Amino acid sequence: MTFSTNTSAHSSASLAVSVKLPSSDSQNTVLAYLSQDYIALPPGTSVQDAQALFCSGIKNEQIPSQIFVVDDDDHLFGLVPVKSLLQADKDALLSDLMRPVAFSLTPEKTRHEACVEIKKSASNYIPVLSYGKLKGVLGPQEIAQLLEDENTLDSQLQGASSPLETPYLQSSVFTLWRKRSVWLLLLFVAEAYTSSVIKSFEEQLEAAIALAFFIPLLIGTGGNTGTQITSTLVRAMALGEVGLKDLGAILRKEISASVLIALTIGTAGFIRAWMLGVGMEVMMVVSLTLIAITVWSAIVSSIIPMLLRKVNIDPAVVSAPFITTLIDGTGLLIYFEIAKVMLTDLAV
Repeated sequence: MTFSTNTSAHSSASLAVSVKLPSSDSQNTVLAYLSQDYIALPPGTSVQDAQALFCSGIKNEQIPSQIFVVDDDDHLFGLVPVKSLLQADKDALLSDLMRPVAFSLTPEKTRHEACVEIKKSASNYIPVLSYGKLKGVLGPQEIAQLLEDENTLDSQLQGASSPLETPYLQSSVFTLWRKRSVWLLLLFVAEAYTSSVIKSFEEQLEAAIALAFFIPLLIGTGGNTGTQITSTLVRAMALGEVGLKDLGAILRKEISASVLIALTIGTAGFIRAWMLGVGMEVMMVVSLTLIAITVWSAIVSSIIPMLLRKVNIDPAVVSAPFITTLIDGTGLLIYFEIAKVMLTDLAV
């Protein structure tokens, strides 16, 4: 349902074809979701005429919550809530009821940026303007689709997989292979340095074979800690709750929380090592390493998403696999360096 006019103030509006612009290269911008389902009338239109036009367009379509007031060149002057229109005196003009536009978007705005602004505004019927001209709207259906697509993209990126252009069941096996294999190969290359770290500490492992028992536990703890923090921060950034300016506050909060978590996990690690009967020195090494890795993981996972946003990279790509890969190697370095200091058998 699209009414527009480029005639005089009291002329009747013409019915245009409803259009949903296709997504192509602009699929990640507001342009891809633009709808022509709106009513735009000149400010000199009488309430009686506007009511008649509004009622004639209502069938089984989505009912707009507001009417836009434009000039002959589609420059947006303001809007009139439908509730106010239906309750107004029939001899009044739209210019008498017109309210300023509090929130709008531009067609070229990215989907991610639009999501942040839409959630802040809580609007359900948004005009899309280009140099002040009304180009279309985002209604409830378009807004819901835009938010769903952005959430889907974030979920796929955080799972270390390229986004699917088609629904899952319609995607071929070849498509799934193509979308996932590149990311997995990158992770494979990145993970290779973990084995290099273990190889470089081969002598320490031979001198204290018990150290090898706890490698999966230690790197798993670091990866899990990082994933928790990254998921929380990426979501908060998507909602516009935090930004780079908040990095100091984020670090203080996450480091404080990680210290408490580290003491809890360190105690659990000490008990686990005691149950395995590996000796007091190894028990202390495991416990201290768990504390150090947990705090280190919190620092890394807090900083990286913010830095990526600073260089205009979607922080959603800081997925669980990438955080785990980074913490794996650095966590092992921490483990073996603590072992060199703590274990008398490894002392130089």
